[in-house]
Amino acid sequence: MCRVVLALVLLALPAFSQKFEFWPGAQYDPAIPSPEKVLGYPTGQKHATHADIVRYFEALAAAAPSRIKVVEYATSWEGRKLIYAVIGSESNIGRISQIKTGVKQLTEPGKTNEGAAAKLVSSLPAVIGIASAVHGNEISSPEAAMLTAYHLLAARNDALATAVRQNVVLLLDPLQNPDGRDRFVHNYRTAAGLEPDPNAASAERAEPWPGGRSNHYLFDMNRDWFALTQPETRGRIAYLKEWMPLIFVDLHEMGTDTTYFFAPGAEPYNPHLTKEQKEYGPLFGKNNAKWFDQFGYVYFTREVFDEFYPGYGASWPWYYGGMGMTYENASVRGLIARKSDETLYTFQESVKKQFIASVATCETAAANRETLLKNFWGYAKSAIEEGRREAVKEYILPRRGDTSAADKLAYLLAEQGIEVRRAPTAFSNGGKQYPAGSYLISAAQQRKRMVRTLLDPVSEMDPAFIKEQERRRKKNLRDQIYDVTAWSLPMLYNVECVQAAEVTPGSFETITGTYQPKGAAPARATVAYLVPWGFQASGRFLTAALRADLRVTSAGKPFTQSGRKFPAGTLVVGVKQNEASVHDKVARIAVESGAEVIPANSSWVDEGIDFGSNYAQFLRKPGIAMIWDSPASSLAAGATRYVIERMYGYPVTAIRPQALAMADLSKFHVLILPDSAGNYASALGASTERIKTWVRSGGTLIGIGGALSYLSSGPVGLLGLQQEALATATAAPPAAGRPADAAKPPSGAPGAGAPGGGAAGPVPGKILASEADYEKAIQGDREMPDAVAGVLLRAKPDHEHWIGHGLPETIHVLYDGRTIYAPLKKDKGVNPVIFAGPDQILAAGVLWEENRKQLAYKPFIVVQGEGRGTVIGFTADPNFRAYMDGLNVAFLNAVFRTPLGGGGRGMMAEE
Repeated sequence: MCRVVLALVLLALPAFSQKFEFWPGAQYDPAIPSPEKVLGYPTGQKHATHADIVRYFEALAAAAPSRIKVVEYATSWEGRKLIYAVIGSESNIGRISQIKTGVKQLTEPGKTNEGAAAKLVSSLPAVIGIASAVHGNEISSPEAAMLTAYHLLAARNDALATAVRQNVVLLLDPLQNPDGRDRFVHNYRTAAGLEPDPNAASAERAEPWPGGRSNHYLFDMNRDWFALTQPETRGRIAYLKEWMPLIFVDLHEMGTDTTYFFAPGAEPYNPHLTKEQKEYGPLFGKNNAKWFDQFGYVYFTREVFDEFYPGYGASWPWYYGGMGMTYENASVRGLIARKSDETLYTFQESVKKQFIASVATCETAAANRETLLKNFWGYAKSAIEEGRREAVKEYILPRRGDTSAADKLAYLLAEQGIEVRRAPTAFSNGGKQYPAGSYLISAAQQRKRMVRTLLDPVSEMDPAFIKEQERRRKKNLRDQIYDVTAWSLPMLYNVECVQAAEVTPGSFETITGTYQPKGAAPARATVAYLVPWGFQASGRFLTAALRADLRVTSAGKPFTQSGRKFPAGTLVVGVKQNEASVHDKVARIAVESGAEVIPANSSWVDEGIDFGSNYAQFLRKPGIAMIWDSPASSLAAGATRYVIERMYGYPVTAIRPQALAMADLSKFHVLILPDSAGNYASALGASTERIKTWVRSGGTLIGIGGALSYLSSGPVGLLGLQQEALATATAAPPAAGRPADAAKPPSGAPGAGAPGGGAAGPVPGKILASEADYEKAIQGDREMPDAVAGVLLRAKPDHEHWIGHGLPETIHVLYDGRTIYAPLKKDKGVNPVIFAGPDQILAAGVLWEENRKQLAYKPFIVVQGEGRGTVIGFTADPNFRAYMDGLNVAFLNAVFRTPLGGGGRGMMAEE
């Protein structure tokens, strides 16, 4: 009955009043079920759930098993399976294994000669991929995926569909983010009324926090492609490695008042894209345009969505030799929307545009099959030749420093198809020595351009593009940089990476699989087990030890025992201070965490502090809470929670701001306020006083990014930080013999607001003798620095302060935005990690000159005591996208190693 009512209501709306045709004149094989037949409603009149989508593709596979295969490739955090469909002719589907082998052979010019490659090019179909809804609330593409599959399988007497089936194998990923999609559908359905509401302010079209864009851990998975933090991304990369589609299209949505975007993309291009790859954009764009013209759809190209950052779904495929494209569709975010020009825009219409673009893309690939395959072969050949010819012949990841981070990075590269070899013994290269277990990555490999993109310190942006951005800034226009401009993985991980000018001779093991920490159980200790601090593995050991109810202390200063030096922060697990099960627990945790654990059979130290020193801090098992709702950034909150829970295995209580008014804060030792662009003061309201009381009673309050404006505001006063305006040149001194305020008009004068002088009255006249004078005259009296899209900055820790324990001499921080804080005054607290000086601060990326100068020596981390508690501020997010592994130790220090009784000064109060 409800379904009938909904259908009648929809038909009563003008936009739904006629039978909607997605491909006018098409005739379909009745043996192939349509989406309407399987799901029970016309496409575009409801939003399909994840279960609906899977059910439809399984129905297609049952109806046409010789022309479509459905493959499960991952499971989401919430237990939903991710699938892709393989669609092609009966002949091509029957030789899937042969096609995969053939494509792989085209990537191996050392094994496949020109003649063999030519035969492969003439016989192989063009494998292409089209993926939908990596952002779960970008809703039109999953329905379009179902229509695309139906059309290609069922269309009769259609030359286009026939050509596609014969010349293309299509990998159709109908829903990349099932958790986000179902969150959106749930939000929409619970807010829906009698009829679909086109008003942008209606509850059904305005999602509550966090919205459906992100996955369960609130990740933007369209930024995760080289980081591989999420199971959905890892599964997707695995099947792309298996198939290596020549073309990969990522279908997205944008604002309702836009039109449709397709390739070519905007500048800047990543410097490691080839000429042939760049030529694909116009090739596919022109055919899309032909079909859009036929259907009367307007579109745009080149204006936005650049090809610089390698972590998008439409960019990662470039670096194995494919070509990625982003298609962006105006979103309805419901079933109907009213645009600003008063036209009504329906979900069905938005689905149709995605469907037409998908079919057009398949047509272009079919028509250019041989060209695509030839260029793919040429890509591999030229990549290897460049790797042999260029100055850097090999990249070496020495297994020293944070060895667990080096291990993880090596396997992250291997998981993306890069050949990584491990040295079984110590070796030398270029006169330098490297320890056993170090990793070697040859530049002369098919993924050479991926290697350079991910491992080079800097990916250079086109100077002409940067010059244009400076021109725009001068005119107070926004820059055109779409995402972060720096991402070098060794910098993100704070791992040493050596660019070698020669290839290391010898026999090495090629690593495969995914990173799994694995350590060794220590010999049985009689006094204590020691775990050196400063490693990801030691962080995993600590969290597991606390969850296993082991008593752990942390050395506040270095010490030497039995000739071995142990750094400040070293964990000490006393045998007599724990239960008899301590040996078994330590052994298990050592193996699982990968941490080095050294048995100590004496408490005597040769140098430094003793185990019972006042500088040895007991580490409590903290209850951790974090704000989990607006005004917190959903992406920042998700990444922070993910780092603690999934990377370090420790539970977090997510609390909505309104719940703080009644929550028993005594159950928690740590409260985290994630980065925010909103107003914590209004969201927390009266809870602010409860938070202040809790801190003074011994709590640790951690504020990140935008949360610091709340903590440092006058009414809150928990941090003595002050945000800086844009620094300007020192003002010229007043004229000789004239007081500094002589230029101010006297009270009652015209310049002071006298009648006839306007609201503020006239100001003293100035002669503008040059354009430079004009530029100075139009500057505001108090301006903020221009925003930075995202750069890597160098920062220097104070290793005597507990927040700096375990950190290297230099760490790399991802800085974006425009916020710059002055350092804390000595009477307020400490600045244990500050940015480097102006000549050293920029590690990589595009940083405006005035920002570079002003950020120098400013704080990254501040610590301030408050009663018996501690307030810690991170001026930039240490958990950005959960790929800032090199900052994990600093964040763990804040969460787990803050001294009891107030940590504003050090591990213990100085005498």
